[in-house]
Amino acid sequence: MSSATFPSMTLLGTGTSMGVPMIGCDCHVCKSTNSKNNRMRTGVWVQNGDQSFLIDTPPEMRIQLVRDNVRDIDAVVYTHAHADHIMGLDDLRIFCFRKKQPVPLYCEDVVEETIRRTFSYAFDEHSLKSLHSKPKLIFQEIGLNPFQLCGLTVQPIRLIHGRLPVLGFRINDVAFCTDVSEIPEESLALLQGLKVLVLGAIRDEPHPTHFNIEQALEVVAQLKPRETYLTHVSHSLEYEETNARLPDGVKLSYDQQVIRL
Repeated sequence: MSSATFPSMTLLGTGTSMGVPMIGCDCHVCKSTNSKNNRMRTGVWVQNGDQSFLIDTPPEMRIQLVRDNVRDIDAVVYTHAHADHIMGLDDLRIFCFRKKQPVPLYCEDVVEETIRRTFSYAFDEHSLKSLHSKPKLIFQEIGLNPFQLCGLTVQPIRLIHGRLPVLGFRINDVAFCTDVSEIPEESLALLQGLKVLVLGAIRDEPHPTHFNIEQALEVVAQLKPRETYLTHVSHSLEYEETNARLPDGVKLSYDQQVIRL
């Protein structure tokens, strides 16, 4: 893991729940040779000196961390508990083993309930005790109040994902708001004065649980961040073609993109 001279946010994955390329698809985006059209499931690595944490644990987390030479993390923060945001959790085992202590998971109580149910073996006192065989985890409940993590202030942002309340996060003047179809009025106030907004926008066509491009651009026009990067992007949006028609200051994000905090 590199020791950056400034806090940073690395977008480990910027794709939808099915990823890009999508299984069995021969569209021009899925077959593209442009690496920026290759989108793993959504996850983030936040680094502050020698400390760092993840936002979400997507299914490709191990691949993402090996690829980006992430050798250690101090915690995980969760947006919500859908499969594409939690199913890499078992690969936290290596950090538990090396540290010989549990990895803290910062999440809302409803996310904790889902993780405990989905990964029940990790919390079963009668299952194998070896550090190699299951992750050691400890929950830290969060709500909408800011909290300190790795020397940074993390401000949770309430978002709506279809009918599901989820969280985005603001760190300094950067906000990460992935799976979202509605931003409550009180949350808009927490998203003022941004230098960078990372905002979910799945495709051009309307979607029941995600902003499409048009809706995301309406949010951008309202908040006026200096820069916006659209994430949780499907295979219907080609990187270069889409960027060519987006307004100034707005682009698609891409895997391994580094944003200075």
